[in-house]
Amino acid sequence: MALPSRSGRSTGEMAVPPRLEEGKDTLSYANILRSRNKFVDAVVVYDSVLEKDVENVEAHIGKGICLQMQNLGRLAHESFAEAVRLEPQNACALTHCGILFKDEGRLVEAAEMYQKALKADSSYKLATECLAIVLTDLGTSLKLAGNTQEGIQKYYEAIKIDPHYAPAYYNLGVVYSEMMQYETALNCYEKAAVERPMYAEAYCNMGVIYKNRGDLESAIACYERCLTVSPNFEIAKNNMAIALTDLGTKVKLEGDINQGVVYYKKALFYNWHYADAMYNLGVAYGEMLKFDMVIEKACNNLGVIYKDRDNLDKAVECYQASLMALSIKPNFSQSLNNLGVVYTVQGKMDAAASMIEKAIVANPTYAEAYNNLGPFLSFLHSFCAKQNPPRVLYRDAGNISLAIEAYEQCLKIDPDSRNAGQNRLLAMNYINEGTDDKLYEAHRDWGRRFMRLFSQYKSWDNIKDPERPLVIGYVSPDYFTHSVSYFIEAPLIYHDYAKYKVVVYSAVVKADAKTNRFRDRVLKHGGTWRDVYGIEEKKVSSMVREDKIDILVELTGHTANNKLGMMACRPAPIQVTWIGYPNTTGLPTIDYRISDSLADPPDTKQKHVEEIVRLPESFLCYSPSPEAGLVSPTPALSNGFVTFGSFNNLAKITPKVLQVWAKILCAVPNSRLIVKCKPFCCDSVRQQFLATLEKLGLESLRVDLLPLILLNHDHMQAYSLMDISLDTFPYAGTTTTCESLYMGVPCVTMGGSVHAYNVGVSLLKTVGLSNLVAKNEDEYVQLALQLASDIPALANLRMKLRDLMLKSPLCDGSKFIQGLESTYRDMWRRYCKGDVPSLKRMEMEQQDLPSQQTVPEDTTKVNGLGDVPISPIKTNGFNFNPGPGTSSPSNTSDGEEKRAAFKAE
Repeated sequence: MALPSRSGRSTGEMAVPPRLEEGKDTLSYANILRSRNKFVDAVVVYDSVLEKDVENVEAHIGKGICLQMQNLGRLAHESFAEAVRLEPQNACALTHCGILFKDEGRLVEAAEMYQKALKADSSYKLATECLAIVLTDLGTSLKLAGNTQEGIQKYYEAIKIDPHYAPAYYNLGVVYSEMMQYETALNCYEKAAVERPMYAEAYCNMGVIYKNRGDLESAIACYERCLTVSPNFEIAKNNMAIALTDLGTKVKLEGDINQGVVYYKKALFYNWHYADAMYNLGVAYGEMLKFDMVIEKACNNLGVIYKDRDNLDKAVECYQASLMALSIKPNFSQSLNNLGVVYTVQGKMDAAASMIEKAIVANPTYAEAYNNLGPFLSFLHSFCAKQNPPRVLYRDAGNISLAIEAYEQCLKIDPDSRNAGQNRLLAMNYINEGTDDKLYEAHRDWGRRFMRLFSQYKSWDNIKDPERPLVIGYVSPDYFTHSVSYFIEAPLIYHDYAKYKVVVYSAVVKADAKTNRFRDRVLKHGGTWRDVYGIEEKKVSSMVREDKIDILVELTGHTANNKLGMMACRPAPIQVTWIGYPNTTGLPTIDYRISDSLADPPDTKQKHVEEIVRLPESFLCYSPSPEAGLVSPTPALSNGFVTFGSFNNLAKITPKVLQVWAKILCAVPNSRLIVKCKPFCCDSVRQQFLATLEKLGLESLRVDLLPLILLNHDHMQAYSLMDISLDTFPYAGTTTTCESLYMGVPCVTMGGSVHAYNVGVSLLKTVGLSNLVAKNEDEYVQLALQLASDIPALANLRMKLRDLMLKSPLCDGSKFIQGLESTYRDMWRRYCKGDVPSLKRMEMEQQDLPSQQTVPEDTTKVNGLGDVPISPIKTNGFNFNPGPGTSSPSNTSDGEEKRAAFKAE
């Protein structure tokens, strides 16, 4: 019997029990009352049992627990003691006697009782946990009394009793730190953190050790983990400020004064009053001779820090202060641009557009503002109107093409802008029907240009044994609550680590609970986890070499915070792209692209720089969110009408998609449409979206528009509002489709001639819903109408759909991994035979471009292909900076926005 909560007590008269038979039923009723925290009432019933059976051990124990929960320790002890007298080997009674002793501070007697309980029943978990706690407390008492070695012995005894008791490891870490045995201390703290991933104090103390050793990067990483789980931990915040200031001074002395300034300002975010950071920041600005920009830059960059920490209101204050700081520069373009970015994150599209436009007016050559304008236009399509739009900013012609024009304007100003170049490629996917090779050529040309900025490795020390165990590296910034995370979980869990060791390179900007869970699982399976956010890409490629990765798999493509610069160095003998992007990367250094025969049929005309390898079934394996909740009945049963819906990114909802959806809604009397995405918190976006549907014949009263939903559980439960999910085209949903099916909502999709078009085809056919896959728009409409015409059948399908999905290959992680590992093994066997697609491709590239040489190692520019500004604006949703250490995606839980900007689902 585990202790119940101490929070409840009976406050009224005892409820009259139902008519019970003598003995056992009465005792059961008493136990029920106790389980519901009605302790006073329960004691009365226990007493009635004991009046008839004074030797009823269970009644004595139950009564004792009730008395104990009322803080009646002496009376509780009498009940437990009587139980022990009647049954000396009763582990429960002995344990509760021990708990009473511990509450009184009698630790030695408590330990003796717990030991007796375990001698009576070695599997009694409560006694095990309590003994570990009291042994740890005894160890601390001995240490404080000066008996350090005896204290250490008690800690080890606690661990022997319960190897999962984190405070015992933590206290050992404290003792060994005081003894200056830092390696042992670190080991103890790490074990404490493994057993209790939310152990903020352990991470903080690890940071102190690393800081004292001079390993500032590791110290900062520990403080970041600490503050992720305990954001208001003042000691850790102060320690972080000190470490960042020291790191700023270190890099400044090494010649990187800009990066030093960045660290000083970050230090001031954690401790605004830290004098050393303030002083060093002022010295740095003085050395840079930028006296007229000091105040503006300081406020602006502080705003960047606040934005990165999700304190958007404070970020706005700083940017506004920057604009007002000096009257001689009221149009400081960086702050205007940054304000626009923050307003975008907040969903204030009108204000965002105004700020970014002002930034361009203030500085017509500000390339980054044009880059940030591109995603804005992509989000809004033709849905946002303003009274005096510049150029063709919000006109109904072009839609995504307007975004592409903005990126191309950025590239005219800065031809080497990595942000704009990759954003342009991503945006082109939204309107690519696959009718020509323009998108392929754009990727190929980008890849050729980008590859020449890096030196490539040409040989590797990996032993060419076709059947030996392999080391698989996975690199991604999306190991947090993000779309890609639902598809990478299965490989991290189900890989046979003895034959396929996993090394994770995590470029996560801000870790969350899911990050920690992934990390813990990888480490417990014997894998390796490396945090590489902020580390320059060539250094990461060196880490890959040192780890002797056999097959390196990147999961991001041209989306935010990617490490394609690392892939361009070709640090692994085999390189693969998978999951995160719906097209070729264009990089000649990548050998393979993983897909399946439904998303990329063998006869596809879509071209790729990489060689396509097809998994046996789906190229995706979905791990549902544990926060999803139950499937609700189809709402049409109670509403009396059918609700269609989509939670896809607004950029995917092209004018053609709206035309088809309007046609469906108009054909189903009284039906409704629900669409959810972040821009709908902006009134002008909503009004223009509704006006577009009105022009297509669908009354706005029949349309519900929902903004971003922050909590993942609430987002998933929002599917209870729709009966039928409508997929987008030519860029189909991925995560949203899986979420829809998991919540029991059938999804109608349509196939096409490119991968982005066919992801829904792959998902639905893998689940066994081929009947919901259309070949063309007319068939798409008919499938939706058929579903809507039979509500009982729709309701029946809804209740079966989750189970159907979970039993399908789409959610069968162990089977999926067999196919994936077999594919990796085939790749490796080919490599051992000298068959390496990328090497052949690179030889061909050199033959085609004989005059262009690889950039030497010591002159390679990586970050943005140009100089990094003091305050890079790399922001949620708009300025994806795929380069290293510059972007900050949001850790939102909303399904349609589980990515930075146009993150491929």
